[in-house]
Amino acid sequence: MITADLDAMGQRARLAARELGFAGTKAKDRALGLIAAALLERQPELLAANEADMRDGEAAGMSVALLDRLLLTPERLAGIAADVRSVAALPDPVGEMFDVRTLPSGLTVGRKRVPLGVIAAIYESRPNVTIDIAALCLKSGNAVILRGGREALRSCLALAEVLREVIGEAGLPQDAVQYVSDPDRSLVDHLLTMRDAIDLLVPRGGAELIRFVAERATMPVVTGGIGVCHTYVDAAADVEQAVRIAYNAKVRRPTICNALDTLLVHRDIAAEYLPLLAREWAHADVAMHCDAEALAVLAPLQGEMALALSPAQEDDWGKEFLALVAAVKVIGSLDEALEHIARYGSGHSEAIVTEDYSHAMRFLNEVDAAAVYVNASTQFTDGAQFGLGAEVGISTQKFHARGPMGLRELTSYKWLIFGQGQVRP
Repeated sequence: MITADLDAMGQRARLAARELGFAGTKAKDRALGLIAAALLERQPELLAANEADMRDGEAAGMSVALLDRLLLTPERLAGIAADVRSVAALPDPVGEMFDVRTLPSGLTVGRKRVPLGVIAAIYESRPNVTIDIAALCLKSGNAVILRGGREALRSCLALAEVLREVIGEAGLPQDAVQYVSDPDRSLVDHLLTMRDAIDLLVPRGGAELIRFVAERATMPVVTGGIGVCHTYVDAAADVEQAVRIAYNAKVRRPTICNALDTLLVHRDIAAEYLPLLAREWAHADVAMHCDAEALAVLAPLQGEMALALSPAQEDDWGKEFLALVAAVKVIGSLDEALEHIARYGSGHSEAIVTEDYSHAMRFLNEVDAAAVYVNASTQFTDGAQFGLGAEVGISTQKFHARGPMGLRELTSYKWLIFGQGQVRP
């Protein structure tokens, strides 16, 4: 039975995790270096597998956003390899001692960082996740069971094959990385019951997948990735800077979870700012769903520039577009911006553009999100950009990790206690 095979995979992962947990940093870093090199050396076969997935995706009518997530190119493979090298260059968290102190009893206590054990990842569309998660798990001493989507099956299998071959060459247990190659959706149901084998489950994909996993998993789950991201342009904003930031946050890569979804603009600056931004967005074919005040500013300009304007609907607020679409709202105060974000935000990434220090500090202190920005694009919310090398996902919850999850977020700790014969009275 396939489920029996899945149980066996869990048992192998548990054994591999015990061995990998004691592997030295040099061995793990050597494996990561070999993985990075193999991604470049075996580029033709990896791209061929991805091209087959892309053809099937286009034939099946996949959205532009999903096709973009699925696509591998020489440049993207080079970027993935660079991220793997970055992970190798980071300090190894495993074995770190911290909070060491001597108590009045004479006991010396401290905490030692240890791997979580076995991590499972269920994800959609993005083949790069196969490498990102495996690299971080290897460095942090965790075995991993990967299950990508049917739409990326050839790409993910090709990448997983490279991973397992290279891990073996490096002298580490091959079963530290395993891939569930059968795309049958029923296997996900069984995977979610394997709490004896899996210590943490990470779903990466759309809202439906994340909700399904969170509701049914029997082991701890890190949820996140749904990004309803706002940029608030304050009355005290540097207008040119605000145009650059909002353009980048929306246009650079509109299909990722940290892309701008809603633009909030202070009423005092709207007449000056919105036409400048609209002109730039028009060049990139951004559709603007505007409230009445924003429409009043922009509608008269349609004769001068080709603006894609439409009245905003209630469900535009709090919507993750994953496309060249943005909701635009004119507001009257910082308080109104904070209230709007509190109501419609997803706890992912929020930004303010302002030269007013007190407004910036209020925004940082009062916005409840994993990443909060002052005068920068939300597109920076990424493990590599935050110096983590890569990420297993972006958590929008508060336990046990928040924001991009790197090496430290894939570890726990145990207490070590040194005594000299003490007994408790």
